[in-house]
Amino acid sequence: MMENMRSTERPLSLRIWQLARDTAVAWARIFHLGAMVWVLLLSPSTYRWHSLQPILQRMYRDTLPILLGFTVLAALICLVITRIVVVTAISYGLSRYALEMVIRVLVLELIPLTSALFVAMRCTIPYASELALMRQSGEWLAREQRGEPVMRLQALPRVVSGLYASVTLAALSCVVALVMVYVGVYGFTLAGIEGYTRMFGHVFNTSVTLVFVLKTWLSSLAVAIIPVSTGLYAKPRRYGARPGDELNGLVRMFAVLLLIELASLMGNYY
Repeated sequence: MMENMRSTERPLSLRIWQLARDTAVAWARIFHLGAMVWVLLLSPSTYRWHSLQPILQRMYRDTLPILLGFTVLAALICLVITRIVVVTAISYGLSRYALEMVIRVLVLELIPLTSALFVAMRCTIPYASELALMRQSGEWLAREQRGEPVMRLQALPRVVSGLYASVTLAALSCVVALVMVYVGVYGFTLAGIEGYTRMFGHVFNTSVTLVFVLKTWLSSLAVAIIPVSTGLYAKPRRYGARPGDELNGLVRMFAVLLLIELASLMGNYY
């Protein structure tokens, strides 16, 4: 309680300086982890079996169990949104624009963001807690002292698994969304295939496709690296780590996702 009273009595300039310093350090750690991950991925020793096996196992455990549930959820959401947009467009006499609107809203905007958030909540945020516990319990330091490549065996599989799961779910849900949009507009008939493929090609031109791929990739990187960085660099409680460190990591992740979404909208519509 006395520490809290002293912290509130500190000058405003000092608090602003400490906030700016902590923010800069947090972002520096995120970029440092990202650079380390790329270096490890480019290292031939990572692809030896003793290093590759933990990555493949974690990719399998983290992706396969959520495929069915996320596919069903994505199909239901896409069907409901398609029905709402089509009925609304018809009521306003804009039925000719309904199909293009649904494809843009679902596939271009909602699917990559939803996949990234789902993977963050299901996988990478729990990873942060696991790594923080390893740090605080001394297990991480003990493994390093035994000569184990802890970064390659613990942090790298979690980052790669989160990235792989996010991209996989985004690709799968895009296919599901396109099927559900067709069913919601044309029903169970092949009569609308020609018009549907023409509209799809009109929406996904070269620039839009490039923006979509970059958005999906960057969103996956954000949810894979930022939460893991928060847990990896968590300080032990005895050194003054604050309970809000995890929340600050989530805020940074959502801020990056918001910036990616804004850049995507500007690239597609301006």
